[in-house]
Amino acid sequence: MVRKALKLASWTGAALAASGFYLYSNKYLDPNDFGAVRVGRAVATTAVISYDYLTSLRSVPYGSEEYLQLRSKVHLRSARRLCELCCANRGTFIKVGQHLGALDYLLPEEYTSTLKVLHSQAPQSSMHEVRQVIREDLGKEIHDLFVSFDNTPVGAASLAQVHKAVLRDGRTVAVKVQHPKVQSQSSKDILLMEVLVLAVKQLFPEFEFMWLVDEAKKNLPLELDFLNEGRNAEKVAQMLKDFDFLKVPRIYWELSTKRVLLMEFVDGGQVNDRDYMERNKIDVNEGLLRSWGEVSPPYLSDYRAPCAELPPGEVPGGAEAAVGRSLLEGPCNLSAPGCPDTYRPRPCCPRQLSTSVSLLLLQDAEIRNNAANYLPQISQLLNHVPRQMLLLFKTNDLLRGIEAALGTRASASSFLNMARCCIRALAAHKKKNSRSLFRRTQISFREAFSLWQINLHELILHVKGLRLASWVLALLCRLLPTSY
Repeated sequence: MVRKALKLASWTGAALAASGFYLYSNKYLDPNDFGAVRVGRAVATTAVISYDYLTSLRSVPYGSEEYLQLRSKVHLRSARRLCELCCANRGTFIKVGQHLGALDYLLPEEYTSTLKVLHSQAPQSSMHEVRQVIREDLGKEIHDLFVSFDNTPVGAASLAQVHKAVLRDGRTVAVKVQHPKVQSQSSKDILLMEVLVLAVKQLFPEFEFMWLVDEAKKNLPLELDFLNEGRNAEKVAQMLKDFDFLKVPRIYWELSTKRVLLMEFVDGGQVNDRDYMERNKIDVNEGLLRSWGEVSPPYLSDYRAPCAELPPGEVPGGAEAAVGRSLLEGPCNLSAPGCPDTYRPRPCCPRQLSTSVSLLLLQDAEIRNNAANYLPQISQLLNHVPRQMLLLFKTNDLLRGIEAALGTRASASSFLNMARCCIRALAAHKKKNSRSLFRRTQISFREAFSLWQINLHELILHVKGLRLASWVLALLCRLLPTSY
């Protein structure tokens, strides 16, 4: 009897092992899908990183050269461990890791440079998973909906991937398909991150990154709803209708769900591809900022009051938005409720425009060098600002990264164009909330005067640039002998 039982157990174990191997090899079964595996990996990584910081730096004098060098090594080791965790757990972890990689002005360079690779290492769903999502959401098989469907995705991101396909009526479309397990795992992943952040805060009280978890908790469900994305795309298309070089694909609602989004397929170039823009005669110095400026002010104006209480460095849209605000609003309100005493804003007025633009061109290096030293204060500030503004901060960070790739970061016209957009948005906001014809007329005159000031300043900068160029040319002619 015992022998039969052992034989049965052996055959059962072999069958289970063979089934597991078959499922795993065909990507039907992934250990990363098990909650215990994901939680255990995240907890272990957090514990190792925390232990590394606690033990590696305690025997070295704080602020010494040795301390700085050792801290840089710990940063790099920890960033690599965090990157490995994001790649292994995928989905929400990659999404948050990508956000961290874009925080150039907040996190140490070791973290941002390491985590930036997550933008190009997003996971891909198998065709079996893609078919499953389309079947569940649209109720039909791929071959019933499309004449052709490319198995290799055009692009893959942390939450979804896009395939090129041709509908039965001949329309070429882009099919955005959500990774099948992201929806069910996202809420658990956010809860896990929240617990881990709270645990780390007990060891490092200055660690204030709950704002990042709060943002993910609020925005991730919206990002996972592709119908919401489609509606936003149509809003943006309306806002950018006057820009000939921008095309927002049309949404095909009859074949779109929360997990599948069908769009018009449009050929184009990467937003950070300077060569593509120059070949297509797109002004890289103004096109990107002008289009972003037309989209952001409608949202920026809704938070005009909290923005007016913050210094230029903390205004959504960056210091360029603060320039616009200062021109329209005059001195900032120093007695604003809810503004931490440590971060009381500086007064600003129209006469400071030239100085503001000049200082803005120098702020990158200063921020990079000093942000790490003020990480606790910056994190505390981010915990105080309204949650809605964090999305604007994130978008502004991404925009600055694109500007850096395009080589337009030092362009004064970028700041001036954003200032124009903000002035118009704030004026529209004020007129909308004013019932007095006299008050609306007053606002319109102030708006026109502020825009005239910016145009005049831009003209002065242009003239100065021409004069400087002529001086440099004259100096070169004097210094270099003419050869015949």
